[in-house]
Amino acid sequence: MSQLPTRRRLIPALRKTVTRHRLLFAAKTAVAAGLAWYLAPFMPGPAAQYPYYAPLGALVSMHPTVADSAKHGLQSLAGLVLGIGMAFAITTVAAPTALAVAVVVGLGVLIGGLPRLGTASEWIPMAALFVLVLGDSNAEGFSFAYVLQMALGVAVGFAVNWLIFPPLHLDDIDPAIAGHQGALSRQLKDMAKAMDESWPPNHEAWAGRSEELSLTAAAVRTAVHQAELSAKANPRSRRRATRLPSDLAGLRTLERLTFHVQDITDVLASAIWEEGAGTVIPDAAVAPLSEALESVASVVDHWRDAESGELANRLARAKDSIAVLSDAVAEAAADQAPVNAPASVAMSLRRILTVVLSSE
Repeated sequence: MSQLPTRRRLIPALRKTVTRHRLLFAAKTAVAAGLAWYLAPFMPGPAAQYPYYAPLGALVSMHPTVADSAKHGLQSLAGLVLGIGMAFAITTVAAPTALAVAVVVGLGVLIGGLPRLGTASEWIPMAALFVLVLGDSNAEGFSFAYVLQMALGVAVGFAVNWLIFPPLHLDDIDPAIAGHQGALSRQLKDMAKAMDESWPPNHEAWAGRSEELSLTAAAVRTAVHQAELSAKANPRSRRRATRLPSDLAGLRTLERLTFHVQDITDVLASAIWEEGAGTVIPDAAVAPLSEALESVASVVDHWRDAESGELANRLARAKDSIAVLSDAVAEAAADQAPVNAPASVAMSLRRILTVVLSSE
C-alpha cells in the first residue's frame, strides 16, 4: 500500500517524459552516434586511432531543433579550436604537470566567460586539458584527430537531425494557448461570482492567481518560441510553419489580455480586502459589474472563433453589459459615491474587447 502514492506520482511523470518527440529524439541520437562510430575508422592519418570522439561529436550536435544542432555543433568546434590553441601555447613552455593543468583549466574557464561564446565556453578548458594530458609527445597529431573526429560527429549529428523527421514543434502551441485562454476566462468568471457573494466572499482563490496566470502565459511564450526556433533551417517548415505568424499574433493578444485581467484582479482584491485604499465599489454597481465580468469572460472564451459568428454576438452582449456598468458608475458618481474601482474595471473590460477586436 505504501508504494501506491509513489506509483501515482511516477506514472504521470513518465508519461510527461517519455513523449513521442522524446522517443524520436532518442532514436535519432542513437543512430547518429552509431553512424559516427562506423565512419570514424575511415578518417585519414592519426584520426583513425581516436574513433571515440566521433560519437561524442554526434552527441554534442544533437538538439531538439535543427537550428540548435547547427549552432551548438559549430560552437563546440570553435571551443575545441580555442582550447587546443591555448594548450599548444602552454606546452611550448611547460610539461603536463599539476601546475600546467591548473593554469590550462583556469585560463580555459576565464576565456570561456567571454560573451557570445555559447557552448564553446564549455569546451575550451576541456579541449585544452585533453590535449595537455592525453596528447603527450604527439600533441599535434592528437589535436588533429580530436578536431577531425569531433567535426565528423557534428556533421553526422546535424545530417541525421535534418534528414530524419526534423522536429517541428507546432503541436504544443494550441494546447498552451487554449490552456491560458481558459485560465483568463475562469478568472473573470470567478470574479463575477465573487461580486454576487456576501463580502468578503467565500471563494477567494481568484485573488491570488496572478502568479498562476503569469506561469500559463510563460508556457504559451515557451511553446511559440520553441516552434519558431524549430522552423529555422527545417525543410518541413515550408509546408507546416505557415501558421507561425498567426501564433505569434495570438501570443501578443494573450499577453495583452493577461495584463488587463491581472489589473482587474488587483483592483477587485483591493476593493474587497484593503480598507482605506480608496477602491470601494458602490452597491448599485455590484450587479452590473458581475454581469459585465461574466459577459467579457464569454468573449475571452471564444476570441479565436471569429469565423463562427458567435464571437460577434458575445462581443455585442459584452459591450451592452459594460455600457450598463458605466451608467451605474455615472449614477453613483452623481450621488457622490466613490467610483474609482468600478470605473477602473470598466475601462479594463473595454480594453479587453478592444484587444479581441484588433486580433480578428
